[in-house]
Amino acid sequence: MPESDFAEFDVVGIGNALVDVIAHADDSFIDRESLVKGSMTLIETERAVSLYRALGSAVEMSGGSAANTMCGVASFGGTAAYIGKVSNDELGEVFGHDLRAVGVAFRPGAPEVETPTGRCIIVVTPDAQRTMNTYLGVSSMLCPPDIDMPTVASGRVLYMEGYLFDRDEAKAAFRHASRVAHEHGRMVSLTLSDSFCVDRHRDDFRALVADEVDILFGNEDELMSLYQVDSFDDAVAAVRADCALAAITRGPQGSVIVTADDVLVIAAEPVELVLDTTGAGDLFASGFLYGYTRGMDLVECGRLGSIAAAEVISHVGPRPLVELRKLA
Repeated sequence: MPESDFAEFDVVGIGNALVDVIAHADDSFIDRESLVKGSMTLIETERAVSLYRALGSAVEMSGGSAANTMCGVASFGGTAAYIGKVSNDELGEVFGHDLRAVGVAFRPGAPEVETPTGRCIIVVTPDAQRTMNTYLGVSSMLCPPDIDMPTVASGRVLYMEGYLFDRDEAKAAFRHASRVAHEHGRMVSLTLSDSFCVDRHRDDFRALVADEVDILFGNEDELMSLYQVDSFDDAVAAVRADCALAAITRGPQGSVIVTADDVLVIAAEPVELVLDTTGAGDLFASGFLYGYTRGMDLVECGRLGSIAAAEVISHVGPRPLVELRKLA
C-alpha cells in the first residue's frame, strides 16, 4: 500500500443500495419463472412484485455488492464507509440501520419521493448457485451530487461495483468519484460484478481498467468475458498488460493475484458444506482490501479474502455471521 496522507477510512464503497430477498427453490422454479440460472437480471416493478409473490417464504436483509464488501471490511476490524441511494421508506431505513449496526458509515444520497428503495430477489438452488433478479429502484438514480466528496477523499481505497454502470447518471457519479480519489492520492478499485454486466459494458470497463483502475476484482468467467478469450491464461496475460493489480477468484480452485511481475496462486479455504454462494466475491474483496490497506503482502491479502469467502458461502446470506477478525 503506497504512503498517503491520513485516511479516515480504509475503504469507501459506492454502489447500488439494495435489500436482498433470499429464497431457496429447486430448478423447476427457475424453469417455471423463465429465469437465467446463475445470472443477474434487471427487472422492473411489476416483475419484482410477481417474483416476490411466487417465492413464498424468504429472508430479507440489506445487501448490494459493494455494501456487502464494506460490511466485510468492518468485520475484519477495518474502517469503511458506503455511499448509496435509498428512499425514505421502510426498506431504506432498514438498509441504513444494518450498515451502521456493523460499524459502516453510511452516506446516503438525496431520496426520491416516488421511487422506492431497490431490492434484489435471489433464488438459491440446491447446487448453491444463486440467480438474481434486481429491481434497482432509487439506487439507480445515484448521480454526481449524491457523492459525498469528503468521504471519497478520506478513504485509502475507493471500491466501485460494476453493477453501477447500468445507468448513465450513476456512471457519471462513478467517474466523478474516481477523479476525486486520484486527486487526493487515493487508489481506485473496480469489481466486474457479473459476466452479463461485463457483456453490457465491456468497452467502458476495458477503458477503465486501462486508464483509471488501480485494483481490479472479478472472477474467472468475468475476466475471460472482459477480454473475450476462451482461456484463463490468456485473460491473465491481458489484464497484466492493462492493470497494476488484479485479484481474480476461481471458486474451488481458489484465486490468483496478478501483478506486472508475477501471478500468485492462493488456495481456497476448506468448507464442509456450501449452502449459498451469494456474496462470495464481495467478501473475498473485503478480506483482500483489509489486508492491503494494512500493508500486508499480497499472498496474505489473498488468504484473508479466501477466509472471508469461505465463511459467507457456508450459510445463507451475503454477509458474515461471525466476526471475520476472529477467523483471521
